Amino acid sequence: MSTVLEVTNVEKYYGTKASLTKALDNISLSVEEGEFVGIMGASGSGKTTLLNCISTIDRVTGGGILINGKNITDLRGKSLNQFRRDELGFVFQEFNLLDTMTAYENIALALSIQKIPADKIRERVNDISKKLAITEVLEKYPYQMSGGQKQRVACARAVVTNPKLILADEPTGALDSKAARMLLESFRTLNRELSATILMVTHDAFTASYASRIIFIKDGKVFTEVKRETDESKKAFFNRIIQVVSLLGGEMDELV
Repeated sequence: MSTVLEVTNVEKYYGTKASLTKALDNISLSVEEGEFVGIMGASGSGKTTLLNCISTIDRVTGGGILINGKNITDLRGKSLNQFRRDELGFVFQEFNLLDTMTAYENIALALSIQKIPADKIRERVNDISKKLAITEVLEKYPYQMSGGQKQRVACARAVVTNPKLILADEPTGALDSKAARMLLESFRTLNRELSATILMVTHDAFTASYASRIIFIKDGKVFTEVKRETDESKKAFFNRIIQVVSLLGGEMDELV
């Protein structure tokens, strides 16, 4: 397997010289092709800042981030926009669907921007819609869909361009338990059947238990990580995650 993401000695400061806050403290980690990795940490630990830097929403103060071998900290302007469009897929807590477009049109938009032929667009949208069980809502507008359906449409939009890395920021945060389970099963399907590489930030241990490896962040540094064993049940992995959460010293309701 090749390394899709490599974060090396990354630092991130906010504020002025008179009042600096160090959000990321010399943090290093990597994600291999086809991995489903979760990032956990209490509020203020730096996990969202890290995701923002990886997603190119924010810039690092020091260190480097390589995605598919390219140092994204060097990208600017049109090169940065093209990189985001072609190499990254995004799934946010808020669905960010365009209200004036149907589900099909929301998913197809990125392919249209890439000037993919119409017949290929329809083929790819239909294929991913079947995998995520959203074919029945393709002609519906966002206001006609449930929260879970909207998030799975957003998920389809994120992966239909075959990005090198899918970034998910608290993807189950706005969903009820049933919809959250369906979305997480969708992530697992994408990871196993399409070998999608997923990096997911979450505060929720149940959500994290669907990943294959969890990296725990504390005070802007990697605290530890746990990896799911080949034959380990999701419940057993969940229990190991909870054990680490207790070691982090944060309030349990911040992380579970």
